Amino acid sequence: MKHTSVGQLLLVGVQGLELGVDEAKLLRRVQPGGFILFGRNIKTPEQLRKLVDDLRNLSLVGPIITIDQEGGRVSRLRLIGNEPPSAQQLRDKGDIELIRQHGDITGDLLRLFGFNLDLCPVLDISFDDDADNSLHGRCYGKTVEQVIRNAAAFNNALRAAGVASCGKHFPGYSAAVVDAHHSLPKIDRTREQLDREELAVFRAFAGNDSRAAKNHVVDSMMICHGWYPYFEEKKTPASLSHRVVTKLLRDELSFDGLVMTDDLDMGAIVNEYSFDEMLQLTFAAGNDLAMICHRIDKAAEALGIIEKLPRKQINRALASVAAFKSKMQPPTKFSESAFRKLDDAVWKLRVAVLGEERAAERSPENAARSPVERY
Repeated sequence: MKHTSVGQLLLVGVQGLELGVDEAKLLRRVQPGGFILFGRNIKTPEQLRKLVDDLRNLSLVGPIITIDQEGGRVSRLRLIGNEPPSAQQLRDKGDIELIRQHGDITGDLLRLFGFNLDLCPVLDISFDDDADNSLHGRCYGKTVEQVIRNAAAFNNALRAAGVASCGKHFPGYSAAVVDAHHSLPKIDRTREQLDREELAVFRAFAGNDSRAAKNHVVDSMMICHGWYPYFEEKKTPASLSHRVVTKLLRDELSFDGLVMTDDLDMGAIVNEYSFDEMLQLTFAAGNDLAMICHRIDKAAEALGIIEKLPRKQINRALASVAAFKSKMQPPTKFSESAFRKLDDAVWKLRVAVLGEERAAERSPENAARSPVERY
């Protein structure tokens, strides 16, 4: 490994549409392993690609550059183009070929802007399409089989296009009744219930389920901020639980890809833990990347905390990040015309799924904004 700064274990947001002098200086010093972009970072196609190139240029090791481009309301790129159909809309249409097309177009679009990881597919089952738990419209199925079939079609197409995937939100927000953006949900499920439903899906994408083809495996997993009393008697989010991250995901499900927390700036975490304690627990649990999306000014402080962690934890996580990076694909050459062509393909997909009239109803300008997409 050429560069072993422990900054490689951080996945951080950036403040705005371009890098300010002080921010660039901070990021150059910390050398984060990756960057996540949000709506606040997107204004025009050219501006977005320049920002991504600038982040790559300040990095000594090629960075992970990621985004939430799921479809529907959680589609950051709808700010500069058409909104792709959501997982639920694709599920309700019931045409697996359209889901494959969505994965293919999404992969091409992201590589055009320089992204190498998409934070999807969502692998949660929808127990209730109207539940207020942040999953509205984002689930590929109401049953284990439906989620596996549909999410696998998207996952395989995305990866074939050269963009890595991320299964989320392990071990499942399906039964949550509150949104972790605000507070820590308590998810009271028995092991039998989890094995039959939530974990049956994640098992298929972790790579050790005989029912699923090997190519269903996701490249990374995101751990959710839900408290599962079955695994942790004391109030503890899954993202900070050694029993969930290491014992369950790594040991029992044999997942050997990259493992990251969900955003550690969400209410479920900031309301419960200090910055120092949060980071210590992140790596003690067995995560490879700590995701800090909004407290960007604390990146240097985070670096100092991680440097003091047990070397065994650091080395394991650094090796995992390096292994992931060894498979990342480079961006494709950017042009406005290439973007317009792909954006037109998004519109045609939207029409194929929703019909012309419904496709025209929702636009990036008038869509309601939820905590999931606010930033």
